[in-house]
Amino acid sequence: MRIALTGATGLIGSALGRDLKADGHDVVRFVRREPSAPDEARWDPAQGYVDPAGLAGCGAVVHLAGAGVGDHRWTDAYKREIRESRVKGTAAMARAIAAMAEPPEVFVCGTAVGYYGDTGDRPVDESAPAGTGFLPEVCVAWEAAAAPAQDAGVRTAFARTGLVVAAEGGAWGKLFPVFKAGIGGRLGNGRQYWSHISMHDEIAALRHLVDNPAMSGPVNLTAPEPLTNREVTAAMGRVLHRPALFAVPAPVMRVVLGEFAQDVLGSQRVLPARLLESGFVFRYPGIDESIRAALDAPRP
Repeated sequence: MRIALTGATGLIGSALGRDLKADGHDVVRFVRREPSAPDEARWDPAQGYVDPAGLAGCGAVVHLAGAGVGDHRWTDAYKREIRESRVKGTAAMARAIAAMAEPPEVFVCGTAVGYYGDTGDRPVDESAPAGTGFLPEVCVAWEAAAAPAQDAGVRTAFARTGLVVAAEGGAWGKLFPVFKAGIGGRLGNGRQYWSHISMHDEIAALRHLVDNPAMSGPVNLTAPEPLTNREVTAAMGRVLHRPALFAVPAPVMRVVLGEFAQDVLGSQRVLPARLLESGFVFRYPGIDESIRAALDAPRP
């Protein structure tokens, strides 16, 4: 299949691109600069431009682009970038898809479990409403921006991804060096739930959304059993054979992270109900095996 991919240089996008190419798929990477390779196409999400030639002949579009939530302190300017990079990018791609004489069969739009906000210890699946706060509001607008593709009859799936267990990047990539140094520990009181997923299962789930005609609408990409931060901390220490005795008090996190701290300290107990119902099988459902898989994964 010919597959268009945005966010191809990001943590998940680069892994997905490699996996698709390894299986013989033709991947078109959308870039914001001038294309410099035959497999690249130009887009400018801020201006709403998408090169239609890059989409021509594509059976699927996987849209993963967006400014990193944890990359910078949340100033008003960066919060605006987080929102606009997602909403404008999704709207641009959805409009371009809708304008095609022969659109792709499926549009997979990467969103996040941030949609649900803080759920405490209450488990939630895809039927739960949106939460309140900045990230839920972003996620609602992000998914709504895909409406042109949906209205054009293109099967559209929203991949609400949790915390991806990966050593080379993302939130988890920042944890590995700390725990390897023996100074890791719980964040806040450690009772908040973390909805995680191994990188292998993240990529497999995204491909499942592309390949399975029954998958549309929101789909949670999280492991079957969310764990508390305290449990995750214990697993990191156990797998890495390091003590996990330290703790970062909530007030310190608020000083260091600013507004983003409330989301790190918040609890999200998200269940992948639709993935499981569709027959998807997790290769690494547990946290220990997910951490080991991340350590054993080849580096790009």
